[in-house]
Amino acid sequence: MRSHRIRTSAAAITAVVALPLSLGAFAPQTFASGAASSTPSPFGPGCSQLPHSGKGSAADMSKEHVATAAANNPKLTKLALALKDAGLTTKLNDAKHITVFAPTNAAFDKVSKMQLAGLLKDKGQLKKVLTYHVVGKTITPDDLPNGSFKTLEGSMLKTSGSGTTFKVNDTAKIVCGDIEVANARVYLVDTVLMPPS
Repeated sequence: MRSHRIRTSAAAITAVVALPLSLGAFAPQTFASGAASSTPSPFGPGCSQLPHSGKGSAADMSKEHVATAAANNPKLTKLALALKDAGLTTKLNDAKHITVFAPTNAAFDKVSKMQLAGLLKDKGQLKKVLTYHVVGKTITPDDLPNGSFKTLEGSMLKTSGSGTTFKVNDTAKIVCGDIEVANARVYLVDTVLMPPS
């Protein structure tokens, strides 16, 4: 009887010791997967200027398709109007797994009134400029350092930087990046990007 108890106790101790060891085998993988994402999401100084809840917040945008999300975001109303004028609202809402480098209202304010008026009158040119802000695949923050991507317009755009500081074409700063919407990733930029002529 006593030897049976000793064997049972030994088996219990072995099981208790083996359990942490078996769990320990998974610990480095869990740590590694957590460390793989070096950039918080969303990131950037402009994220704090977005609404914290309700329309235009990152949580609200995640439920909407990209053009609709832009229309409901107070920082992207000029982009939403431009998309509508160019006839791109439905096209972008119907697209899947795209990335949009979305110029903020402040970015549109940097464009001269004469240039903006000319752009809005020329639907073909407006469409060209706006589709230059769209890439037909998902771009994650890990893709941004030294990135080169073909846009829906057909030309290439480049991204550079590290950590939470990135630029597009060496001029436009990403002010709030990696916002997930229903069909896209969105990076808010502080400058309207112009395709190569």
